[in-house]
Amino acid sequence: MAERRTRRSFTREFKAQAVKRLLEGGRGLSEVATELGISTGQLSQWRSEHLAAGSAEAAKPREKGLAKSGNARVRRGLIQLAWRFLRFQKESALAQWYRARTTQGARKTTMIVALARKLLIALWRLVATGEIPQGVVLRPMA
Repeated sequence: MAERRTRRSFTREFKAQAVKRLLEGGRGLSEVATELGISTGQLSQWRSEHLAAGSAEAAKPREKGLAKSGNARVRRGLIQLAWRFLRFQKESALAQWYRARTTQGARKTTMIVALARKLLIALWRLVATGEIPQGVVLRPMA
């Protein structure tokens, strides 16, 4: 007959330290979980609880990309913009990223959606902070 395992319980301090390691360590979830001897699902749940509790990490703005649930017309427009961006900004970091991925065998249609997401984020940063995407050449105003 199989042995019954007892359920482990962890203190709040241990959970807080584990989440702190995850958020500040720059390492992946599975790496930190293995190091601590806990499951990735458990550590993920602790992180979610920590962020939901209103920590400083939860206040950080997250950039979200292009979702299927959004406006289809906007999605199509962004994909068209991405194709034009590739055509006219060949030397930009985003165009080079796209070319590197597609020469490695990734599907162009899948990667153009990823590029559209990245481009949307880069354009938002341009509008919000004035940060010009790397390698992009802007025309002077006439």
